[in-house]
Amino acid sequence: MRISIGLSDTARTRPLATGEVAIEGVEADLRFMGVQELFNHQLAHHEFDVCEFPLATYFRSLEKEDRPYLAVPVFPSRHFRLSCVFVSEKSDVRTPADLAGRRIGISVFDMAAGVWVRGMLHDHFGLDRHAPTYVIGGLEQPRRGDEHPQFYPPGFVFEHRTDASLAQLLAEGEIDALVTARAPSTWPDHGVRRLFDDPRATELDYYRRTGLFPAMHVLALKRPLAERCPELPMALYRAFTASYDAARARFHDSAALDSVLPWQLEHLLDTERLLGHDYWSSGVRANAAMLRTAVDYSLADGLISTAFEVADLFRGPGEADVLST
Repeated sequence: MRISIGLSDTARTRPLATGEVAIEGVEADLRFMGVQELFNHQLAHHEFDVCEFPLATYFRSLEKEDRPYLAVPVFPSRHFRLSCVFVSEKSDVRTPADLAGRRIGISVFDMAAGVWVRGMLHDHFGLDRHAPTYVIGGLEQPRRGDEHPQFYPPGFVFEHRTDASLAQLLAEGEIDALVTARAPSTWPDHGVRRLFDDPRATELDYYRRTGLFPAMHVLALKRPLAERCPELPMALYRAFTASYDAARARFHDSAALDSVLPWQLEHLLDTERLLGHDYWSSGVRANAAMLRTAVDYSLADGLISTAFEVADLFRGPGEADVLST
């Protein structure tokens, strides 16, 4: 069976592209794209049979009558994201709670980075998610309209800016803060700093208190394809898990470094000492608490109206095997 797969290019997925890891019963036409380009293609044109998919957007898709996608419990992208909150040096904001009543830039309101940051700041740092004004626009270039269909829930104050980039607005002090998956070009040399002075320590403290390493993306396949091939979700699960294992193993190969980090193995071992060996876990059971939190945050944001149980996220062909992972 030949299927098309759209992914971002990472060490975790590259073994699938090189053929080091195969998907059982599948001839994969795999294409790497930048994350935003990938999502714009998939959400506007549904180009790929299988695709790395934004987590909160997947939750929203489950409320559509045809439920067009079915998730597989592997998570190509994770990030704590407290390191991705930037503030203007022209603003007097010093703590998350100071952002109440202020203006926060964000390029896509329902992106997982935004969902997690709003939830984390609300639950752990005293900032009501409804208190700021959210300024919508392009990160580095002015943007007219949305790149793919968006939903702006009631209960929030939104402002759309088409005349300047969010990076520029932040540097000039027209917005107080920016939540972004990608650091703005105006940081750190143009009047922009991080909200948290030591984001690594802040994120580690969050992990120690919650045990959560937030998923940004999930793997999803078109539901009609899963209905034709009910064995495909588990074949994808096994292959993507094996691809991650292969990527991790390369960090142990000192013959030629797999990254630009001179002490890459020490970085990996240090991370595993802090977060545990299986910190980037696949499967339903190991990720149940994280997924429940993501659903709760999406509900609180008004992005979904259904309090999905974790099992509901994977209901479909092959679910018995998937839910046992």
